[in-house]
Amino acid sequence: METLRRLLPSAASLIVFEAAGRHLNFTRAAKELGMTQAAVSYAIRGLEDQLGVLLFHRAHRAVALTDAGERFHTEVSVGLARIQKSAEDIRAKGREVNVTLAASTAFTSMWMLPRLARLREDLPEIDLRIQTSVRDLDLEEEPIPLGIRGGDPAAWPRYHAALLAPEIINAVASPAFVEAHGMPQTPEDLLRLPLIHLEEPVRQACDWTEWFASAGLRLPARSRRLTINDYVLVIQAVLAGEGIALGWQHLISQQVKSGALVPIGTHVLETGLAFYVVWPRSRELNSQARRVRDWLLDEGKKDLPSAESATAVSGL
Repeated sequence: METLRRLLPSAASLIVFEAAGRHLNFTRAAKELGMTQAAVSYAIRGLEDQLGVLLFHRAHRAVALTDAGERFHTEVSVGLARIQKSAEDIRAKGREVNVTLAASTAFTSMWMLPRLARLREDLPEIDLRIQTSVRDLDLEEEPIPLGIRGGDPAAWPRYHAALLAPEIINAVASPAFVEAHGMPQTPEDLLRLPLIHLEEPVRQACDWTEWFASAGLRLPARSRRLTINDYVLVIQAVLAGEGIALGWQHLISQQVKSGALVPIGTHVLETGLAFYVVWPRSRELNSQARRVRDWLLDEGKKDLPSAESATAVSGL
């Protein structure tokens, strides 16, 4: 390699030569490389001096490769392409420790954040990046390896889906609200109390009308209500004692366990839908993304009845 070093002291000149030969224009090559046209011309002249042969025919405002230049450009182009591919592969492997998860703000705030310390303990070498959005992102287009989606996997034929949590909904309030208004005993009792409504901007979500209908009741058109378009803010309003809201059990379990939220009554709506970890069928997950997926599913199984966890995966 010492001979090559004497022959070509500057590897950068090869990059300049490849661009100039591809464009057959020193000005366009300079623009691509962020150099001046004079610097490109100087680098090419230096390379020709080192090799002892002309690489370009120069005419007024035009250049063309010589026969020697054509041969050399072909070899340099192939060599640089291989080096670039190898460098990209190495960099991609080095970035495998970064795993991106697409999820709603509610899932991120209420399910993921309370578990982050445990994730760091279990997967200390993985840097998790969470990308939130008001709509379900197209993981193939982004591209993002993993996502959390609610609904029916049959509607997502391009994705594998593994069950994280069934959709189970009950009414919740704060201890202060219960102390001030008493504990409602039946769904009918809730009709006389202030209800906090979630108005999802994009995703479909169960609402009070559907919840009361599952109890055989009709929600009056004019009921006392507060409407908020963000579920995290809905729960914050509940914690502030502003009223009663629907609680998705997999999201509110931590607050219920801590006593910050109180389940109201015994009526529970099981929609038959669920929340899933999803990933595209069109590409394989790398090893780190698989570990994050499996960790998410293991965390979800801790709250799943055994019968559900036995049939938790769809499309694997």
